[in-house]
Amino acid sequence: MSILEKLTNKANETNHIENVSRRNFIKASGVATTGLVLGVAIPSKAMAFSHSESEAAFNPNAFIHLQENGDLLLYCGRCEMGQGISTALPAAVADEMEADWSRVTVQQADGDEKYGPQGTGGSASIRVMYEPMREAGAAAKLMLVAAAAKVWKVSVDDCEAKNHFVYQKSTGKKLSFGQLASLAATQPVPEKPALKAKSAYNYIGKALPRHDQGKVVVGERVYGVDTKLPGLKYAAITHCPVLGGKLKSLVKDEALAMKGVLDVIVVDRLAVPYGSIGGVAVVADNTWTAQQALAKLKIEWDLGENASYDTVAYKKQLVKNVENPAELATERGDVNSAFATAAKTLKATYTGGHLSHSPMEPNASVVFVEKDKCEVWAATQSPADIQKVLGQYLKREPKDIIVHVTMAGGAFGRKFKCDYVHEAAVLSEKTGFPIQLTWSREEDMRTGYYHSISAQHIEASLDENGAVTGWLHRTAFPPIGSLFNPATVKPSKDDVSAVDNYPFGLPNFRSEIGDAKAHTRIGWYRAVYAIFYGFSFSTFADELAYKAGKDPLTFLNQLYDANNIEEQKEQVSRSKNALEIAAKQSGWFERENLPKGQGIGLAVHYSFQSYVAMAVRVESDGDNIKVLQVDCVIDCGQVLNRDGATAQMEGAVVMGMSLALSTEITFREGAVVNSNFHNYPVMRINDMPKVNVHIVESDHKPTGLGEPGVAPFAPALSNAVFAASGKRYRDIPFKPMTV
Repeated sequence: MSILEKLTNKANETNHIENVSRRNFIKASGVATTGLVLGVAIPSKAMAFSHSESEAAFNPNAFIHLQENGDLLLYCGRCEMGQGISTALPAAVADEMEADWSRVTVQQADGDEKYGPQGTGGSASIRVMYEPMREAGAAAKLMLVAAAAKVWKVSVDDCEAKNHFVYQKSTGKKLSFGQLASLAATQPVPEKPALKAKSAYNYIGKALPRHDQGKVVVGERVYGVDTKLPGLKYAAITHCPVLGGKLKSLVKDEALAMKGVLDVIVVDRLAVPYGSIGGVAVVADNTWTAQQALAKLKIEWDLGENASYDTVAYKKQLVKNVENPAELATERGDVNSAFATAAKTLKATYTGGHLSHSPMEPNASVVFVEKDKCEVWAATQSPADIQKVLGQYLKREPKDIIVHVTMAGGAFGRKFKCDYVHEAAVLSEKTGFPIQLTWSREEDMRTGYYHSISAQHIEASLDENGAVTGWLHRTAFPPIGSLFNPATVKPSKDDVSAVDNYPFGLPNFRSEIGDAKAHTRIGWYRAVYAIFYGFSFSTFADELAYKAGKDPLTFLNQLYDANNIEEQKEQVSRSKNALEIAAKQSGWFERENLPKGQGIGLAVHYSFQSYVAMAVRVESDGDNIKVLQVDCVIDCGQVLNRDGATAQMEGAVVMGMSLALSTEITFREGAVVNSNFHNYPVMRINDMPKVNVHIVESDHKPTGLGEPGVAPFAPALSNAVFAASGKRYRDIPFKPMTV
């Protein structure tokens, strides 16, 4: 009798799975006892900021491991930093696989190209990986079904997977995933498995708790600052407060005399993107001692050419640069003719300041450089960049740099850059010890990366019916490209593409680019350029509505309806729909019943391929602003996890409210004058308004979720304050703190 016949006879004895011995099954099948390990194709072009999925190539690089006891291990290749990606993507795998979520363990993948590009940002993870990860689960399910059909000697059509079992439809017999795991591993991997219909989803689109929720609550998740190794030494660092400055002199005797201090080390600048700008570090037995010794160093810096950078003066210069003719970016129709024949015209300039990422967990990493190995533990959004930078510094192949990705206590784009890891590598190489380097919050706020300071100038013309006939938009801000090419002195045409493609589709349109040289490090910040584009477009549209004597929602709908560009039709319809939902849910149509001093403002913005509308209700008498309620509508296609999506929008309100009202980084004499949350105030819990999140049901593919919610808040707030008090804000933050 064959192995399969023996197994089939045994399975036929009963319909109860517990009577089928797992040990006898594995022994009888003669299959290796490693379970099912499955590689799945993920687009190699799935970079954090890639919008060109059509260019994707495919590699077998993400893995499912179904163990013989039925436990399912799923790897997450993207960084978990609170956004819920390590729940959403594995849940999509489990859904297609028909797995029991309670049997799933999620493990953070190390830095390895087999997991595909692991850069986590640009709200791209789900958009790019959703379908491949579903295909992984569907493939695993078909392999399990094929294994069961082989056991029972029946057609696969007579078998179905459900809740961690495969059932024979005709008899009701069942085998567990665990029992089938090793036999399933011998089945061919389906190349393009069919995916489930939306109506059959078990987890996708539901409010699924985070897989690590319990560990987070009791403090068991390992963050960057939690990593410990035998013989570990601790370091603190300080840098020149002005970008481009150099060390002039250093007196370190007092620091070296402190008990527990091992060394004071000068870290040279590494002239590659994300490399250290250069600094002085103290290595000690513990972080506290290192920090205290750092304060005892006597350092003199040569501040260099950026020593005169002053953000107040610079912002005024940016305003001049956009209120005068600048370099042409895009033009259609004849703006000058539209302005010359206009019944009314309006012009306004909108500005915004630098922002610091300021995640709750400051930069931290552990690096151990040995003769034949370099190992890293870091809260990072891009392990591949760590491998690249350390490979350049150590003159080793990037693949030889082992990167373990820890949980990140917030990031917002800051931990895409790995200067704090490079510095730890320098200290480890020089001392021979594994080093944990932790930047203080003050150090990151003063010498980190910053969101662009900006100025946007808009002019528009109206005809006698209040319809917009022409639009001129000038923009100036130091772009992120300056980080990679210091000779960059203004945004590129790609940087202003969001302006050119804004879904108003006006026939007479012109965009221009003003000069804006960077005097500090500019980096990706949550929502990136959408922050100032969303503010300028939606605030100016509201101002135009009042100029035309129309209700702002009616005016916006008429503006959208006039768009005749076929490629923008979907943007128009989905933007209008999100606005309509926000208006209805917020009481917009009954706002005449609001108490005196209250108002509602609307805004909608399309970014990261998603649509977010906000209705903000405030109580205001000018500078005294109290946000009472926010209705946030998100249309990001198919939502994987409703609980996670809701949390992302609530978090976007918190960040949007902070940057709209108070947070701004100020440079004076080349250096940042803010140092911590006492003079870089973020929203406190007692300021939190009631937030209602409305998720648009959609069959569209999933798009961005982490970042699109930030941009619409500030304009909606500005519009609400105007409705309540008649005061118009054109600069964010509205109420900057004097530092």
